Amino acid sequence: MTVETRVSDTRAAATASSRQDGPGGLWDSVKKAAVVIGSGILFLAAFGNSLTWHLQKFWGASGDFWQNLWTKLYVMFDGHDEALFYMGTMLLPTLTLWVMSGLLMLVDTTGKPSFITRYRIQMDKNNPVDPAKLKQAVKTVVFNQVFVSGPMVVAVYHLMTLRGNPCGPELPTFHWALMELAFFSILEEIMFYYSHRLFHHPSLYKHFHKQHHEWTAPIGIVSTYAHPLEHVISNMLPVVMGPIILGSHVSTTSMWYCLALFSTTISHCGYHLPFLPSPEFHDFHHLRFNQCFGVFGVLDRLHGTDTKFRQSKQYERHTLLTSLTPLNESIPDPPKKGQ
Repeated sequence: MTVETRVSDTRAAATASSRQDGPGGLWDSVKKAAVVIGSGILFLAAFGNSLTWHLQKFWGASGDFWQNLWTKLYVMFDGHDEALFYMGTMLLPTLTLWVMSGLLMLVDTTGKPSFITRYRIQMDKNNPVDPAKLKQAVKTVVFNQVFVSGPMVVAVYHLMTLRGNPCGPELPTFHWALMELAFFSILEEIMFYYSHRLFHHPSLYKHFHKQHHEWTAPIGIVSTYAHPLEHVISNMLPVVMGPIILGSHVSTTSMWYCLALFSTTISHCGYHLPFLPSPEFHDFHHLRFNQCFGVFGVLDRLHGTDTKFRQSKQYERHTLLTSLTPLNESIPDPPKKGQ
């Protein structure tokens, strides 16, 4: 090896290192993420009581209503805790997914009611949805639910019993349940962002994640349309790890699973509907592929993977719609050349 080659290699290594360590580099972004997330946890710990005082007061006004309901259910199952766990973590989330996705599919396949189609994000897509493509998506989602999600929930139950009884007779306090949901959300953002970016690596994308991105304009049911390996690592693990770590009660776990499915279905639904969370962020990911990898966008901002999104009309529309006027009408796309 010549002296010139050694010098060249040293300079290349130094340049690569500076890119990783400098502002905007990977290590710099990781440090920023640690500061932001750590600060969030400290904030929740320090101000949790004051933040939830009013809600706790409202909750307490209902007396023992929820505890009494749970007690009746607990007695009804008469010690069959495993069945009670599966009802909460399989049946209720499954109903959440299919009721929401089913209603959206009616609109996607029939175009009715027509007032909902006015809120479609990508106006020229899925109008109506391709029946063959939809059939394939539904088959894959059913397969993932039965043969991937089902066994994973069984494994989760046995892992959680090592910490105690996840179906105990006492419900968690309102304050603790809120703290758990906050922890679950932070953990999901971290695990989903990095696992999602991993599946966008060229060596993995073409074998696994490309299947999910067949839908450049997503619909609700596509939320769990994925290769089984991706479904385990990127869809399931970020959601189930929080309750496993905290040894959560089945009531909180069930609520969290339902919220996670509600959120991802809305993110993929293709419609920016009034008074529902904005799906513009993840819809843009399906449109552009290399932007908006996370759930809340915190890590995307820190890693700079939302730069193009923040320069787009979709970013201007990424807000809670509080009127009946579709945002693609109040914030229209710029006219195309020649128009």
